[in-house]
Amino acid sequence: MKQCLMALAITLVAAPAWAHDAATGAQITAAISGNTVQGSMNESGAYTEFYDADGTIKGVDYTGTWSVEGDQMCFAYGEEPSCWDVHIEDDQVMWIKDGAEDGTGTLVSGNPNNF
Repeated sequence: MKQCLMALAITLVAAPAWAHDAATGAQITAAISGNTVQGSMNESGAYTEFYDADGTIKGVDYTGTWSVEGDQMCFAYGEEPSCWDVHIEDDQVMWIKDGAEDGTGTLVSGNPNNF
């Protein structure tokens, strides 16, 4: 029994904080819509994107679409949408794909880059 409790304690300590508190769809929309996120994705690197309230993504020399499906944010850049769980804390955003951190960003109010 003592070993089971020890294993449970180690598992809880090792679990990332964001695993239990991903944003809801309403929280994602409230934070992201009409604002910019600048950060870095694990595979594609640095990004800065404005998420227009009409569902358009505007970046440097490209556009796409975004939507909230359930409690995930979905992105499409000319192909089928791909969706992520989102952890939002203050102005920090963490994109979570298949249970792992896939990128991070900082929320910036409005469209300061005039995309």
